[in-house]
Formats: sequence, C-alpha cells, structure tokens
Amino acid sequence: MKSSYNIVLASKSPRRSSLLTQMGFSFENRTKDVEESYPAALPADKVALYISEKKAAAFKSELKENELIITADTVVVYDNQVLGKPVDDQEAFTFIKSMSHNSHDVYTGVTILTKDKKISFSDRSIVHFSEITDEEIHFYIREYNPSDKAGAYGIQEWIGHNFIHKIEGSYTNIMGLPTEKLYRTLKSLEKI
Repeated sequence: MKSSYNIVLASKSPRRSSLLTQMGFSFENRTKDVEESYPAALPADKVALYISEKKAAAFKSELKENELIITADTVVVYDNQVLGKPVDDQEAFTFIKSMSHNSHDVYTGVTILTKDKKISFSDRSIVHFSEITDEEIHFYIREYNPSDKAGAYGIQEWIGHNFIHKIEGSYTNIMGLPTEKLYRTLKSLEKI
C-alpha cells in the first residue's frame, strides 16, 4: 500500500511488525524506551490506550513533516486486574493458571501521530481458555518463553492453538495490533 506519509512503527514487537507488513504497508521501525507505567486508579480497560499515548508523546518533538508514527500497547485483563509481561516463570505460571478454564479481555491501545494530528483508539477482544493442566503450563513456559507477552501467552503459539476454544472480537488485536481498525483509521487520513 502506498502512503503519502513515511510510516514509522514505534514498537520492538516482531508480531506488530509482521502484522503491519501483512497489511501491505512499507514502514521503518524506530523505538524509544518508555516506562510502561500508569496511574494506579486508571480503570483496567483504559491502561493500554494510556500507555500507547505515552509512547507516542515521546516522539512528538522529533516528528518530521511527512512522518506518521504508530504506537501500540496490549494488556490482558483478568478479574479486573491488568496482567502485563510476567517478571519471571512463576508469575507466568500464575497468570496462565488463573485464566485456565476462564475468559479474559485483551485490550490494545493504538495511537497514530503526525505533526498536526493525533488519533487514538482501543480495541477489546474476549478470549475463552479451556482447562490447562499444571504440566501443560510448565511445558508452554519452558518451550515458548512467554516473558515478552502480556498475560504470559501468545495466541499464535502452542497454547493458543490447543487451549483457546472461543474468541469474541479481533484475533489480530490479541496479537498486539487490531489491523482492521488500524487500516480504516489510516485510510481515513489519506487516499490509500
């Protein structure tokens, strides 16, 4: 897809890069270390959008006239608690164990920033897990090292293939970038 902007994906996530490529866009990756903190009183369903906007703000002063920055953040919410990236294998185990035979929400916040515009939106998907045994959780953590994934799992991996029995909403949102919503928003900015 041809864009009149030079698109910059401000993300270290290989999954987001892959999805944006599959959407047909040319882009460059540019990242900054932004602390992914948020106010304790912020409702769980607003956290991903807040962090996405925080990431975009870090690029505001250096944006060129023809650049468009895309930032995103994804959080898993179970029982009204945000499950971020696990700090260790024990926390990964605890996250997955709590979601076993339950459903949880996945929110991705996206911010699109140009010199004169800022558009932010979020998307929600509901994921239903079947029951996962302790042995299966340990196998997944050992073989797939989900330490870089919100909620300690990747839907596109072994655990997603074998234990997710129902999804309500966007699959790509769960991977970290709600592509259909992003495409419509980019299209609204220009003639693509």
